[in-house]
Amino acid sequence: MRYQDTVKKIREKQNIDFKELRTLLDEKASKEDVQYLYAQAREVADEVYGKRVFKRGLIEFTNYCKNDCYYCGIRRSNACAERYRLDKDTILACCEKGYTLGYRTFVLQGGEDGYFTDERVCEIVSEIRQNYPDCAITLSIGEKSKESYQKYFDAGADRYLLRHETANAEHYAKLHPAELSLRNRKQCLYDLKDIGYQVGCGFMVGAPYQTIETLYEDLQFIKELEPQMVGIGPFIPQKETPFASEKAGTLERTLRLLAIIRLIHSNVLLPATTALGTIHENGRELGILAGANVVMPNLSPKDVREKYKLYDNKACVGDEAVEGDANLTFRIKQIGYDLVCDRGDFVVK
Repeated sequence: MRYQDTVKKIREKQNIDFKELRTLLDEKASKEDVQYLYAQAREVADEVYGKRVFKRGLIEFTNYCKNDCYYCGIRRSNACAERYRLDKDTILACCEKGYTLGYRTFVLQGGEDGYFTDERVCEIVSEIRQNYPDCAITLSIGEKSKESYQKYFDAGADRYLLRHETANAEHYAKLHPAELSLRNRKQCLYDLKDIGYQVGCGFMVGAPYQTIETLYEDLQFIKELEPQMVGIGPFIPQKETPFASEKAGTLERTLRLLAIIRLIHSNVLLPATTALGTIHENGRELGILAGANVVMPNLSPKDVREKYKLYDNKACVGDEAVEGDANLTFRIKQIGYDLVCDRGDFVVK
């Protein structure tokens, strides 16, 4: 089957089989065919969300982490990491700054840091909820018990981001130490959905040991979970990790997978990630033109942004930071889209 016919078929049935995935990821595909894939994905996104791109204010509030994931620069055994924690007042000040600039979603992201007990997390969440009742609060703080997730939800959190990283158990074991399991990661995602969160999963494109087979399992898991958000970005190595010498994921494969995810899950909220903006100066815009509809500029204090080193050379200044908001608005306008001051909630079919 021809490439463009395959794209049409995937769009129509909103699913993909292994052979079709292999066709769409074929490195020998013509530029015209790949542009057709992106255009179809963009058309699907426009049908659901119009010409709108939603902005989220990212607050990276701690880079302490109890885990030792092999790809991550804030892993516990990285003695070179310059550790920090933001206190509640600093986090609230970030929210105040973001709100003034039109941000209506705040994303609190951090390592799995034992200092931030359920009580402390709930205190922060409830105060943000009280101060900004018209805003969405997203947490991205890793694997917790269902009881803990319920507490955060009751305190006012709306959304939770937890990348599954890979849906293949053997692959998962090659990326993580033995105390972490895909089974538990998936259970966390199902617990979050059961509680009522808008849930986000996702994976790194080009991660070590990734294959088309494991990518296919990722896409099937997304279909099964039906998350409201999917965050994918290229794998970028970090020099103080076991994967320091591994190759980075590519722009092209990341864009193709963004488009595929949009075709199989039409109403998903799909970020053009910071990692995408890191590997290419126009990565964000290219991601939007391939079906993405969310950007997440950094609201964290300037003096800690470079310390949150999940990977090397992270873009955390300029248009990837909240200070670049006006220029980001302009650049997105240049490709025909509007950066909107809106919670940007998931649209139910």
